[in-house]
Amino acid sequence: MPAKSAQTTEDTGAPRVTQFSIFLANKVGALLNVVRLLNELHVDVLAVNVQDSADTAIVRVVVSDPESVQNIFLERAVPFSVCDLVVVELKEGATELGRLLAALLAAECNIFGSYALMTRPRGRTALALHVEDNDCAIAVLQSHQFMILGQSDISR
Repeated sequence: MPAKSAQTTEDTGAPRVTQFSIFLANKVGALLNVVRLLNELHVDVLAVNVQDSADTAIVRVVVSDPESVQNIFLERAVPFSVCDLVVVELKEGATELGRLLAALLAAECNIFGSYALMTRPRGRTALALHVEDNDCAIAVLQSHQFMILGQSDISR
């Protein structure tokens, strides 16, 4: 009998959200071109994080339709990679950040990166986390009564 997956507000059994890391030339308008392309194809950017260097930028995005975006990027030769994120709802907003971080620290779950969503799923603040071990982070956060959101929760 297969192991039961962690609970989420969606019934897929996989509380994951896809992050795209897009590799762009560090030039004015490069990010705008990508966002316009996505918007023309009716895909919204729900969260964004930019890290730049002298020559290139890595733009990390969460989008409303990751399956379409992967196909779009492949068709348009946009260099990218994907990874899964854990998206956590913060019922009380920013005041819960310390409790969330303490829970992950106690479990020795490393955070590689995080950023807030621009949308407010279910009317509440949500934080996207790129962590060392998604399954560990999900189990720990759920045991501390945090709600883990999946793709369908944020794409509404």
